Amino acid sequence: MSNQTPVIFVISDALGETAEFVSRAAVAQFNGIKARIRRISYVQDEMHIDEVIAEAMEERSILVYTLVLNNLRVYIDKCAREKGLVAIDILSPLINALAEQTGLLPKNVPNIIHRLDEQYFKKIEAVEFAVKYDDGKDPRGVLFADVVLIGVSRTSKTPLSMYLAHKGMKTANIPMVPEVNPPRELFLAQPKKVFGLVLSPEKLNHIRSERLKAMGLGPTADYANVDRIIEELKYAEQIMKKIGCTVIDTTNKAVEETASIIMQKVYKGE
Repeated sequence: MSNQTPVIFVISDALGETAEFVSRAAVAQFNGIKARIRRISYVQDEMHIDEVIAEAMEERSILVYTLVLNNLRVYIDKCAREKGLVAIDILSPLINALAEQTGLLPKNVPNIIHRLDEQYFKKIEAVEFAVKYDDGKDPRGVLFADVVLIGVSRTSKTPLSMYLAHKGMKTANIPMVPEVNPPRELFLAQPKKVFGLVLSPEKLNHIRSERLKAMGLGPTADYANVDRIIEELKYAEQIMKKIGCTVIDTTNKAVEETASIIMQKVYKGE
């Protein structure tokens, strides 16, 4: 009598989601089959495989595996043949085909997809952080940020925050305005993670004038006045000096260039 409830052992050096998905897709091709799928995750050595094989023998299970390390693939295939179990290697045929066609060697790094997933979620978290703590909306973020940007208006604090966030760095930014005292959190943060952004008065005047024009306002507004700009820059530089942070002149730098300087300093711990 045929077994209408097969047992499938899904074995992986990571979570095993890929092998389980393929197994369920195969089972779905049959009417009247209600397979029991057992997922065994993070298999790292031969001893663990021995334990799985022993358990699988009790119910004459089918083994479906995604193992990156060649020695483990060879071992599980050998054990399965010795015990008369069916073992299906999902991953290595495609890896071997890619290696043959490209002439490249595979990395053979277990769990690499989930490591990439971790990077993705870290980036998402950093972007959400940058939005929440943009433009001094909540200065408490300064204490939890990887990078803190300070500077007067229109020194590219927000674009730079978002660029760094897409690199996985939690970034807060605080505007410097002479009439407003900087938040106390700014002086509690480690100076090495604070970066002051400055521009030449002429460049800032041009940027602000264009901004006013885009808003339908006249160029005579105090916002674009050169004397006012110089006053703001002097005030910001005083705060930067008091903090002891790195000051970056972004006058002739693209956002990517400034970000590169910041990332190098942060990663080096300078």
